[in-house]
Amino acid sequence: MTENPFARAVSAALLGVALSAPPLPARADIQDYAFELTQQEMKQGEAIVAVRLVDKRSGKPVPDAVIFAKRLDMAPDDMETMTTRIEQLPSTEPGVYRFKTKLTMAGNWRLSLGAKVQGEIGTVEDKLVFQAVK
Repeated sequence: MTENPFARAVSAALLGVALSAPPLPARADIQDYAFELTQQEMKQGEAIVAVRLVDKRSGKPVPDAVIFAKRLDMAPDDMETMTTRIEQLPSTEPGVYRFKTKLTMAGNWRLSLGAKVQGEIGTVEDKLVFQAVK
């Protein structure tokens, strides 16, 4: 049986391409992401609440997430029906998401967020508690 030198060259070339191709990036699990408050305490009244979305594996901020669910209430003080409006503001730095609100009472407030991370399947959901002070 005769071997075709062209077939051998093509096989070697394909093997070389396969071995030199960069590996596909490892996909993160949606549980690898979390929101963190930038401040644990804010003044009662008009306030800007800022959170950072981080990749827990690297500690790096995650920019360009799409926040589609947000709620601010006083559930930590057993007043879940005490809510206030919350409006998303433009980001001032990558991975930091800001919200304008009015903290109508001093006490503990819960910020609930839902977001999609670019390139990941699933939803990042977090509930963060901070305190409003007089």
